[in-house]
Amino acid sequence: MSRYTGAVCKMCRREGKKLFLKGDRCYTGKCAFERRSYAPGQHGQNRSKNSEYGLQLRAKQQARRYYGIQEGQFHKYFLMAERKTGMTGENLLRICESRLDNVVYTLGWASSRTEARQLINHGHFEVNSSKVDIPSYLLKAGDTVSIKSKSRDSVKFKTVLEANASRPVPAWLDLDAQNLVAKVVALPQRDQITVPVEEHLIVEFYSK
Repeated sequence: MSRYTGAVCKMCRREGKKLFLKGDRCYTGKCAFERRSYAPGQHGQNRSKNSEYGLQLRAKQQARRYYGIQEGQFHKYFLMAERKTGMTGENLLRICESRLDNVVYTLGWASSRTEARQLINHGHFEVNSSKVDIPSYLLKAGDTVSIKSKSRDSVKFKTVLEANASRPVPAWLDLDAQNLVAKVVALPQRDQITVPVEEHLIVEFYSK
């Protein structure tokens, strides 16, 4: 699968908002968006106002980049969301939230979604007591996620867990911080999803 290998701070600058793609660095003065909030490139400071299509495109790109999902996969998620009952936009965000890499990051077991994907690829996590090394694995209500026992004593995890100990965990996840096990209580409602995007614009984009 292809992946973006360029400067991720350019993504935030292009979208005009912080997408928190570099973990703790995004909360410091070193964040590139804090220093240069205009779009990258020679004409970044002179970009004209977006059209209706441009607003829809930007909303789709913001959500896709926020979760670190490639275009093809994101479109598949949209088609899945259409087939579910309820509002398509909310279904789409709910699917993205239920990805294993997003849950690992949300639990504070990784400093960014990029790091979460790397740790999952290396086999450090279990779902329902079975090793899962697929970052896009979609969790369901009732599933349990845990850090493998062999990985818990590593310096890497001790550092990450200590740094993220104060990170709040949403109500749709039940975390046992002592045993490093979490349960998906239920898939999140819209008011529990903090992604900075207007999902109705994504639906309009794909419905053309």
